[in-house]
Amino acid sequence: MNKKSPLISVLMTVYNREKYIAEAIQSVINSTYQNWELIIVDDRSKDNSVAIAKSFEEKDERIKVYVNEKNLGDYPNRNQGASYAKGKYIKYVDADDLIYPYGLEQLVYYMEQFPEAGYGLCSLSQDKTRIYPFQLNQEEAYKSHYFGPNHIFYKAPLSAILKKEAFDKVGHFTGKQHLGDFELWHLLSQQFPVVLMPHGIVWYREHDDQQMNDNRTDPFVPFKYILLAEKLLQVAECPLSESERLSALEKVKKQQGVAVVSAIKHHSFAKAKEMAKASGKSLVEHLKYKFS
Repeated sequence: MNKKSPLISVLMTVYNREKYIAEAIQSVINSTYQNWELIIVDDRSKDNSVAIAKSFEEKDERIKVYVNEKNLGDYPNRNQGASYAKGKYIKYVDADDLIYPYGLEQLVYYMEQFPEAGYGLCSLSQDKTRIYPFQLNQEEAYKSHYFGPNHIFYKAPLSAILKKEAFDKVGHFTGKQHLGDFELWHLLSQQFPVVLMPHGIVWYREHDDQQMNDNRTDPFVPFKYILLAEKLLQVAECPLSESERLSALEKVKKQQGVAVVSAIKHHSFAKAKEMAKASGKSLVEHLKYKFS
């Protein structure tokens, strides 16, 4: 192993994942990149997840298993995992997902080309003007998300690699349910460039027990992303120019209007009222932006 290769801390948060965790762990073990540590943090599972994880720990000294004293929840447990990390980089691989054998090698290779970057995002559609990897500065990252072509801040932790010092500097995940990664990419991009990378590095499993299923069943969940976007565009740290910021805010307000009208059509008037109330705007205001 090349001693100059930086250590990458793979963080695996677990809660009742006995059906999938062995595959997830094995995908890390199969990595062509060897300078890794795998930190598994169980959030008080009620199944055999811990026993399965410890069976791997017994065979590989790079694997460490921790069990929380109490259930923390998704994002606090991600922070807990990061607290044990010793690597230059941290990489989340959830206990129901997989990373390709060459995934860690690619991620580190891409990041090492851009020493100023605080994090990287992969699983992105092809860019029509240049090949991956490439770096976006703070303003460019916000413009990419709010004006396209890639709405990069919607990527999940599985599709990210973070420089630990950057993660520590912005204060980690705040713990907002559903929204933690979306918020974190904004916070990181207020201070650091981001490296964009292609598809084919990680594999996301879809199943009925995922929290992200809420996005498809409750319109209020994706609406929360749009509400948070409005707040994040209004803070002083937003790197966009004033005209860009105002343009992005207009787009976000129109998206809110579209979401509220969609809730009326496909769910209920009561749900639309709930969403409007959370936004601090009336239904009439949302309709105005929808049809403006």
